[in-house]
Amino acid sequence: MRAIALTMGDSAGIGPEIALKAWARRREAGVPPFVYLGDADHVDALAAALGLDVPVESVAGPAEAAEIFADSFPVLPIALPAPVVRGTPDPSNGSATIEAIDRAVDLAGSGEAAAVVTNPIGKAVLYQCGFRHPGHTEYLADLCGSPSPPAMMLVCDKLRVVPVTVHMPLAEAAKALTVDAIVRCGRTAAAGLENDFGIRAPRLAVAGLNPHAGEGGHLGREEIEIVGPAIDILRRDGLRVDGPSPADTLFHDGARRDYDAALCMYHDQALIPIKTLDFFGGVNVTLGLPIVRTSPDHGTGYDIAGKGVARPDSLIAALRLAATMASTRAEMSDALA
Repeated sequence: MRAIALTMGDSAGIGPEIALKAWARRREAGVPPFVYLGDADHVDALAAALGLDVPVESVAGPAEAAEIFADSFPVLPIALPAPVVRGTPDPSNGSATIEAIDRAVDLAGSGEAAAVVTNPIGKAVLYQCGFRHPGHTEYLADLCGSPSPPAMMLVCDKLRVVPVTVHMPLAEAAKALTVDAIVRCGRTAAAGLENDFGIRAPRLAVAGLNPHAGEGGHLGREEIEIVGPAIDILRRDGLRVDGPSPADTLFHDGARRDYDAALCMYHDQALIPIKTLDFFGGVNVTLGLPIVRTSPDHGTGYDIAGKGVARPDSLIAALRLAATMASTRAEMSDALA
């Protein structure tokens, strides 16, 4: 099995800690082999400070990491320019954070790594050292040369959701909602469900923007003028799409049995249900990239960094899902060859 390229994220956050804890639980949790792109001395000192029995070993790449993963925590060294103060992000180390992402993408793009899993970054810190992208997803799309914008999918065992608009004020999200945006997101979601999850003829449920999905225009016309026409186009594409449906009836047990993913109109409409169902185990997936990329569905956790309380559940789920997606994508590609 090829190793997964795991980035350090912000070294002052919980990324390095949960990486160490994920490796420590590799056998009981079925964690696939990964290579950690970061500073070996930093994670070695962190393991000692946290009382974790994790032998750290530098490697040349994913192949060597896979060979030693059972017995050692493999690190592809990327030196941190400044000492790390846990919980206090330092722009001086931003270049190393970005280098880890760059190298992980290169490894996955060349086929040396099975996939990329990214630990959380502090965007405000990276902006201070020249980072000009809204976030991880946009930067990865740029690195991969993706011809169209990727889509963000949040995944847990009970639910998959894809927000059409993501990180913007709610008032702006309603203005940004267009037929083209919904169609593009729906097409990317359907392709991802088939190619990365192995779901033939996937079923999409589409949430309305307004309460009661607009109540026939009495509570808003977006469902009539934007969401409905987008659904018509997706259906003409041959996709199985239902909606627009009231969001408040879309996520209960019975409703979830009728679709493979829900297309949501804005950030919280998608993330509230998935975090309610599985707060610690959700995974962020980027659809529409030529490589497989997942990430824990949480932030840097500066307030708890280095205290030993950060849970690795979401990272473990992200690693496991990345391995499964990479395998499924390979199988689907072979089937089409």
